Amino acid sequence: MLKNRKISLVVSLLVMISFLLAGCGGQGSNNQQGGGETAEAVITYNLGTEPETLDLAKATGKPEATIQMALYEGLTRLDANNQPIPGMAERWEISDDGLTYTFYLRDAKWSNGDPVTAYDFEYAWIRLLEPATAAEYCYQLFYVKNGEAFNAGEVTADQVGVKALDEKTLQVVLESPTPYFLSLTAFPNLYPVHKATVEADPENWAGAMETLICNGPFMPVNWEHHQKFEMVKNPNYWAADDVKIDRLVFTMVESETTELAMFDAGQIDIAENPPIEEIPRLLSEGTAQLFPDLSVYYYMFNVEKEPFNDPRVRKAFAMAIDRQALIDNVTQASQMPAFAMVPYGIPDAKPGDDFREVGGDYFKEDLEEAKRLLAEAGYPDGKGLPEIKILYNTNEAHQKIAEAIMEMWKKNLGVENISLTNQEWGVYLNSRKTGDYQVARAGWAADYTDAMTFLDMWTTGNGNNQTNWGSPEYDALIREAKMNPDPEARVKAMHDAEAILMEEMPVLPIYFYTNVNMYKPWVKGVVVPMVGGYQEFRWAYVEK
Repeated sequence: MLKNRKISLVVSLLVMISFLLAGCGGQGSNNQQGGGETAEAVITYNLGTEPETLDLAKATGKPEATIQMALYEGLTRLDANNQPIPGMAERWEISDDGLTYTFYLRDAKWSNGDPVTAYDFEYAWIRLLEPATAAEYCYQLFYVKNGEAFNAGEVTADQVGVKALDEKTLQVVLESPTPYFLSLTAFPNLYPVHKATVEADPENWAGAMETLICNGPFMPVNWEHHQKFEMVKNPNYWAADDVKIDRLVFTMVESETTELAMFDAGQIDIAENPPIEEIPRLLSEGTAQLFPDLSVYYYMFNVEKEPFNDPRVRKAFAMAIDRQALIDNVTQASQMPAFAMVPYGIPDAKPGDDFREVGGDYFKEDLEEAKRLLAEAGYPDGKGLPEIKILYNTNEAHQKIAEAIMEMWKKNLGVENISLTNQEWGVYLNSRKTGDYQVARAGWAADYTDAMTFLDMWTTGNGNNQTNWGSPEYDALIREAKMNPDPEARVKAMHDAEAILMEEMPVLPIYFYTNVNMYKPWVKGVVVPMVGGYQEFRWAYVEK
């Protein structure tokens, strides 16, 4: 999943961390009021930006997923140990060959009182795969029989391996055994949608609070665009009695300095993006905490634009960044330098082995080699290079990182004509999608604990591959890794694919994230997963 705004990264293989938060003062108070009444339990969290879209088929970023996980629920939900547990499906059966999953849905309702049915899931999944939807995340259903073929227009919808057998039974047939499939069914893009609402306004249904018919623990009550998004407990949620928060308030403050001031003033209860110069102090005081995060911070090249249409130039720029200096002096949150795409914390084929430790580093910081490659490409000492522009989404940390990298490229490669461009989140995402950039910052958080989540997005034509790069050999290795049931063979194929990715260098890994989060002491039960890095409020509560 696309990361939007944080300075974060992986320390160890802890799975999901449940952070005990507590009863909110101010907005999040459960103080006794006059007459013995108990005030609302409210948590105020800074989302940091207006979501680009809340359409479940089209959303790609962390801000969107954070809201969607509060509003919706899939067949499964991930618990505090990162394991799939029953969600809308109260149970399931898996065939002996690992290809057929039969989900049995519980009695559940949409927020408007309509029943949630297996047909809602079938409709949502087919919609995600529809070529006309143009969903960047459609490939998450390529594991389903004929999912990719339908997306390519080669078969019809009724040939796709997802079928509602009746209102309470959903049958899914896969192309090949997929050990992490149950985790995928907890992913926002695979949530059900309310068919009548979507069909009434296919393009705009997710843009207004009134038409966000949901099936999760919370429901929307107020959406002031670019300012805040408010939710209350959904009384029709199947486990409403277990939901302890009455109201969630998500603010949309982009400035890290303002966010910290609001946290200090008690205006928000959770902040996860403190100014990087404040991180050492906040950590030492215990105000902020580090959380492991299966994510990578990287720059992506548009390989159709000079000078980055030459892999030698891309590799030269990758080798000319002092990652440890960047971490020590700029990000300051114990991130780990990244010399590959897949972070630490992902299992390899052999139990107990780590994919990154087995694969090792694919390149190193080497100024002499970087200069040699640049000269070989026709740019000795940086002479002749066209203007270079680094694109990032508006954020103080991304700006400081870009400034530091810009200076390194100037000093180490002789790049003279280089500048920075920042854009608001939605505009920035569109610039990436349309290829209107040379170099752009990006981040990716694991959608599940398998190396595939960091690798299949770079196949030719994938909606999340916005570099214009493609490799038939790479595509074949990813296809083999998805289809081969032998664990050692599939993991070897992924290592081989990552080697190609790092040799061609359409993406430039910089560091593996850690999450730096701040919580008021009254907030409890919020789950911070290594997968996704979002805030999960399903089990949250406040306590004095």
